[in-house]
Amino acid sequence: MEPGTAAGRRRRTSRSRRTVLAALICGAVVLPLSGAARPEIPAPAPAAPAAPTAGTLDEAYAAHRANAAEASRMAAAHGDHRRATADRSMADPSRRLLAFDGRGAGLATEVLGDLARADRVAVLVPGSDTSLDTYGRFRAAALALHRRLTVDAPEGTRTAVVAWLGYETPGTVSTTVATTGRADRAAPKLRALVDVLRGITGPAARFSLLCHSYGSVVCARAAEGADVTDIALVGSPGTGADSASGLRTSARVWAARGADDWVEHVPHLSADLFGTTVGFGTDPVSPGFGARVFAAGDGGHSDYFDPGSVSLRNLARIALGDITEVTQ
Repeated sequence: MEPGTAAGRRRRTSRSRRTVLAALICGAVVLPLSGAARPEIPAPAPAAPAAPTAGTLDEAYAAHRANAAEASRMAAAHGDHRRATADRSMADPSRRLLAFDGRGAGLATEVLGDLARADRVAVLVPGSDTSLDTYGRFRAAALALHRRLTVDAPEGTRTAVVAWLGYETPGTVSTTVATTGRADRAAPKLRALVDVLRGITGPAARFSLLCHSYGSVVCARAAEGADVTDIALVGSPGTGADSASGLRTSARVWAARGADDWVEHVPHLSADLFGTTVGFGTDPVSPGFGARVFAAGDGGHSDYFDPGSVSLRNLARIALGDITEVTQ
């Protein structure tokens, strides 16, 4: 049989799939052992104010800042100065924390802008390797988006960005990043966040989910039942669904990938291994998935929110509902 025949191509594809799955199986045995030794960072239990309303936001922000300050003191006493510095930054009087938990890798929800009066709210959902220790780069993306929204918003339109580190993200070099487990646990929390935000802003506000990398898997799992207008997936390895319609949402579903994003080379496979589904299936930017594909320029996997980038401009247009101006 000639190597270029259909049968030969099928054999090569089958071998490639087996190689990928073998690597994942090997990782399932080895990688959990490599990450098990990090000591737990002490921190207080999260503050538990009543569900915030437009009138009690300032009190909620203050309670979570105070919790971050105490977490900073405890981390410093423990000798973890990196975490102490990160927590202390979160406790700054300028920060608007809707949630904070300094335990473990840490969780935080931060508001940029006047949430109570916002007409358009963009919720950013991060991907792998995002924690309180690396929160600065995630916040930089949220700040860049908020500045872009402020510039591009029509006169009279008020905007807010919510940076949601509300779930334990997987490590890039781990088996959890290849399964939907973390996303399945995160999805109800993301839907609950949208409900809380809706209670603060009122029914007239429009919400979008802007989801990066593994965060796109979280958004896909949360899509059904989330009261949002748009869901944008950038640098996505897949969603676990075969198509945009499989997300079971009335929201517009968008997808983009930068020309230099390594995630393009991630095999879009899905297989059941030892009772766990590994891989995320159909490529969201492929025609077969059915998303609204938009331009993301020449950037790499971490460049979607870079100031001045094509991708940031288009994400802002999606968040503002200016969909006719989104470049394809």
